[in-house]
Amino acid sequence: MKTLTLLACLLATQSNATPLFENLSLNLPHHIYSGEWNHFVGGGVAVMDCNNDELPDIFAAGGTSPSKLFINQSNFKFNKINIPEITGSTGAYPIDINADGFMDLFVLQLGSNILLKGGPNCSFTNATEEFNIPIDEQWSTAFSAWWNDNGLPYMAVGNYVDLNDPKGPFFACDTHQILEPINNVYSGKKLQPGFCSLSMLTARDASGEMRLRISNDRQYYVRNGYEQMWDLSDERFLNEADGWDKFSIWGMGIASRDITGDGRDEIVLTSMGDQLLRIANSNGTYSNAPFEKGTYAHKPYFGDDGRPSTGWHAQFSDINNDGLADLFIAKGNVDQMPSNAIKDPNNLLIQMSDGTFTEVGLEAGIASLERGRGAALADFDLDGRVDILVMNRRAPMELYRNISKNTGNWLAIKLKQKGGNINAIGSRITIGKDSQQLTIGGGHAGGQALPLHFGLGDLNIVEINVEWPNGSITKHKANANQILTIQR
Repeated sequence: MKTLTLLACLLATQSNATPLFENLSLNLPHHIYSGEWNHFVGGGVAVMDCNNDELPDIFAAGGTSPSKLFINQSNFKFNKINIPEITGSTGAYPIDINADGFMDLFVLQLGSNILLKGGPNCSFTNATEEFNIPIDEQWSTAFSAWWNDNGLPYMAVGNYVDLNDPKGPFFACDTHQILEPINNVYSGKKLQPGFCSLSMLTARDASGEMRLRISNDRQYYVRNGYEQMWDLSDERFLNEADGWDKFSIWGMGIASRDITGDGRDEIVLTSMGDQLLRIANSNGTYSNAPFEKGTYAHKPYFGDDGRPSTGWHAQFSDINNDGLADLFIAKGNVDQMPSNAIKDPNNLLIQMSDGTFTEVGLEAGIASLERGRGAALADFDLDGRVDILVMNRRAPMELYRNISKNTGNWLAIKLKQKGGNINAIGSRITIGKDSQQLTIGGGHAGGQALPLHFGLGDLNIVEINVEWPNGSITKHKANANQILTIQR
């Protein structure tokens, strides 16, 4: 990595190019996502503010190593603090389940999943039994959540291969779960068929309806499986009659963001091979982006390994604050899979003014050749520039500080409301043509609970449109370069 970082700095100096990142991985306490074939997938990170000081903190899944919690001390310094010992974790998602103002963690496990209830000063207690989270010995690899009312959230858990199937692992995909709140505890019901999910996301789709998207790994369902969309209202999977055309990929992760300015989110699905950008159409359907869009990232962009890439966590964010969403993709071979690239650098795709994307990973200094898995894009030092955290398999985590020059203005927005859905999950925030949904899920095995970051370019004052979960709309005006809380 030292050679790559030096080369990146030289290239940036010669061309005055942005963005640019500083490798501060050594500032993280040592941690590795470890394990054999059961942990080839997973390796997620949950990023949230667990002590209400605005600074993003990190929960890191460990595989066969213990999970760890790193508290942000500011200026890119992190301290490990004690939490209930957990081994076997594949990932985690932050969520305030009980609306007490402290972030909780739903920890995905190879085995029984765990709910950690948050408290003051980043204290966590095991509340799995308290909330009656089902004790099922499954291989959980995906998660999403949503609210139907002012009570507890509904939660979906995606499972991978059925370890109890003697005919496995091929053709042995497990069923999923919908966790329904009943009298302040949970009851689980099966969601099937399952096709070896590695990512789930509940959000408004191209039609405007709230739906659960499930991305599946054809490595194990092999045939007769496909990508899935489950309608929350009708409680059924969509089919061709709904405009949902069946297609199959080696699905690993989901990223969602409106990048065309029409108020409908596009979707990126990572895989072994193409990273598939699906454009949301006005009739509620999706179409594949043209290759010229620049998002397929189908093979390494430097070196002589021309085999297909393996994409995992994907996430949109405005890296240079120019008002255009960019795309990061964590890359890495499953292990030593000969059909795919072994030296497979992470992607940083910067959106141009014409809507195409340009690869700058090497110049920016983030082109790691470790086996990337989960990741997070977050402003760890609150300077208005989005930084990058990457979980690797069998290698230490990586942390990159955004030190890009001449970036635009920015705004980070938090939403608050009364009731069980205290953080207004399911809202959409719009500034000009740029809009983002507030969701729980997606990525690969990990997610974030942070203010939504908007790049503003040269704008100093902006008008903000908030569509709340109940459909009401409020309008606001704010100055740039601040973290803003909007209360309904």
